[in-house]
Amino acid sequence: MGADTKIKICGLTTPEAVAAVNEIRADMAGLVFFPKSPRNVSISDACALAGGLASSVQSVALVVDAPDHELDEIIGGVAPNMLQLHGAETPERVAQVKARTGLPVMKALAIAEADDLTAARAYEKVADWLLFDAKPPKSLANALPGGNGLVFDWTLLTGFESACPWMLSGGLDADNVAEAARISGARAVDVSSGVESEPGLKDPDRIRAFAAAARS
Repeated sequence: MGADTKIKICGLTTPEAVAAVNEIRADMAGLVFFPKSPRNVSISDACALAGGLASSVQSVALVVDAPDHELDEIIGGVAPNMLQLHGAETPERVAQVKARTGLPVMKALAIAEADDLTAARAYEKVADWLLFDAKPPKSLANALPGGNGLVFDWTLLTGFESACPWMLSGGLDADNVAEAARISGARAVDVSSGVESEPGLKDPDRIRAFAAAARS
């Protein structure tokens, strides 16, 4: 970890969260378009939030198995800098979305064991970023595609090299992000529930603490 560590704060829902993201000079900010998530925002609200971001912060629209018409609505209303595909999208779908929209694409992949990382290789040449998140156990009722606050075995990523940049996610917070990056070798980290005071509500103080820890 260090000052050059890239930081993504995902699931913004308030102007206060936007202000904190700008203050810490985050690299990316995620807006969630998934009705089952407590972080879900409407296109009009997302437009206002994205409009408040500093020009140096890339806006990322997170979707889950979204059809083309939904992507068109989000892009037309919000004009995000990047799309994050957080569902069961195939490599072919990732390539299709990227070609059709002309936007960079981040593909989120659920990791629990080494085989999951091997499967992720299929996305290296079609995505602009890979995001490794924890795979929820089948016993976890009502699990979301992401933002569950779960961690996975970071040693799975030790020494991992990819044809495209990758980001670590899954249960990160100010207390564990430095250790997570040290073990995994991550140079980019993503946080959502780990900087919240309650589901869907970002805490500016926790955002500041996370950034400080990530760059320490």
